[in-house]
Amino acid sequence: MAEARGWKSLRGNPVALVAMAILAVLIVASLAGPFFLPASYAQPGPLSYAEPSWQHPFGTDINGRDILYRVLSGGRISLLVGLCGAAVSLFIGTSYGLISGYVGGRVDEVMMRVVDVLYSVPRLVFILVCINAFDQRLREFASEAGWLWLVSSSRLVVLIVSLGVIEWLTLARIVRGQTLSLKNRQFVSAASALGQSHFKILVRHLLPNMTGVIVVYLTLTIPAVIIDESFLSFLGLGVQAPQSSWGSLLADGASALNPVKIRWWLVVFPAVTMALALLALNFLGDALRDALDPRG
Repeated sequence: MAEARGWKSLRGNPVALVAMAILAVLIVASLAGPFFLPASYAQPGPLSYAEPSWQHPFGTDINGRDILYRVLSGGRISLLVGLCGAAVSLFIGTSYGLISGYVGGRVDEVMMRVVDVLYSVPRLVFILVCINAFDQRLREFASEAGWLWLVSSSRLVVLIVSLGVIEWLTLARIVRGQTLSLKNRQFVSAASALGQSHFKILVRHLLPNMTGVIVVYLTLTIPAVIIDESFLSFLGLGVQAPQSSWGSLLADGASALNPVKIRWWLVVFPAVTMALALLALNFLGDALRDALDPRG
């Protein structure tokens, strides 16, 4: 019933509907859009730095590649990194917070001190260490196993996992706080008196009562991961050619800017697309928070 009321409230929120519509359009366009564009748009062409036109709505880059095609293809990578990185963060943070809050005592104190220590580790340094430590090893392992797709995407996989591993800290604290407030409720005491195992109490009683908080935080984690990936790619430390993301497209566009000739389309279209996705995710998160609030 609570989920039904939350969905009804969400459907009655025009901001949430617009945000979901924008996200749906971006996801469908990123997944299917490149298939409906000419294959030549992905290859170097004769029209270097062509301004937006009917033939190339977003213009072309220095190599004559269509910017619209690259923005849609880059959206696949950026959204994939955001979704998968947030999923990794969701699993680690929820599990860690549940165990810490439920066990309590000395274990809870030690686990939270570990979180405090990890908070002090610079994100950029951590991600770079992970890439340098595991990228080559993962590529060698994939080559020996015959997984050619992983050989070409090993850096992307390491980037996704490292972003997820560094983003779970806040979620763990939120889930721990919720667990501490719920574990002394009567329904938990009743389940324990009936002989249910600790695992069943965590999964069947505690976790469902904090689903709303977790879902809301998930919608806010996805844009955070996308921003981190875009920042790394903008610095040339994230997604590498021939793959591209919104961050790497912004880096390419920024490198082409100069006082003599401002090729604005190289920056504006990737930036506007990424901004729309991030704003839609944040507005959707706010709407979900209001819709799933039991006091609403």
